[in-house]
Amino acid sequence: MTEGNFVDYVKIYAASGNGGKGSVHLHREKYITKGGPDGGDGGRGGHVILRGKSNLWTLLHLKFKRHIRAGHGGHGAKSRSTGADGEDMYIDVPLGTVIRDTETNQVLFEITEDGEEKIIAEGGKGGLGNWNFKSSTNQTPRYAQPGLPLEEKYITLELKVLADVGLVGFPNAGKSTLLSVVTSAKPKIADYEFTTLKPNLGIVKYRDFQTFVMADIPGIIEGAAEGKGLGHYFLRHIERNSILLFLIPADADDIKKQYDILLDELRRYNPEMLDKERMIAISKSDMLDDELKSELKASLDNELPIPYMFISSVAQQGITELKDTLWRMLNH
Repeated sequence: MTEGNFVDYVKIYAASGNGGKGSVHLHREKYITKGGPDGGDGGRGGHVILRGKSNLWTLLHLKFKRHIRAGHGGHGAKSRSTGADGEDMYIDVPLGTVIRDTETNQVLFEITEDGEEKIIAEGGKGGLGNWNFKSSTNQTPRYAQPGLPLEEKYITLELKVLADVGLVGFPNAGKSTLLSVVTSAKPKIADYEFTTLKPNLGIVKYRDFQTFVMADIPGIIEGAAEGKGLGHYFLRHIERNSILLFLIPADADDIKKQYDILLDELRRYNPEMLDKERMIAISKSDMLDDELKSELKASLDNELPIPYMFISSVAQQGITELKDTLWRMLNH
């Protein structure tokens, strides 16, 4: 998925269809000059329906289709004929899409299951034809109901990536490199901060054809929770991950301090994030010789409150062990 194709925020105007008018018709045949009322009902207007699709990963297909209109209901006709219902319009969205009312910013609902359908704009009800109004005192009603008008909605679709493992770290910690090694994703990799401007998703192939999904979330900077840099825009993607894998480079000045800063950003953004399982991977550890590694290990055993392991994406060190550990954490 190239970077420009990852669209996770779209505003849409949705309009349902008008209900059809009921018919005012009196029955006439060759030898029946004054038959009773037989005007049919109007058809219902089409709905605008959101539908979850598990094979979609982005909102790209909606980027240039911002106006969605359903069909209008047909009018009733003689012989009690009901008008045709208006055509429903479906908007397919990836799982993990949050739907907000654009004007109030209120969350309306979320789509999290494949095939799940939610009506966002309800079609107008068709009007009743005049045959519904006949009675013993009013045998030839010459009126019918108009259909109900359409419904208009301005909605904002926001995608929160559904991944099993979210990579959390400062810019340039080696997240994209790790993702390219453990999955077949091809993220943009370069030696400068903020290379990743959109989340990259990759499928990690595990033993016996089993898989799990890993997301490389763009680097956090201090103050991301207040919206500094590209903060909020990224942090929402971490909300859905079941495991947070903190990636801290071995050449960091203070590994424990980096972990604390990252954790604090997540806590300030959403305290519930701290309920997720966490693990630290110390990347670029091929730069350490055995002596340095054992010294670092001794101090980290006392300092770090969660499990950690040394890895090197470039030298392929510790990658299999990392996959094994993550798989155990996901399936315990």
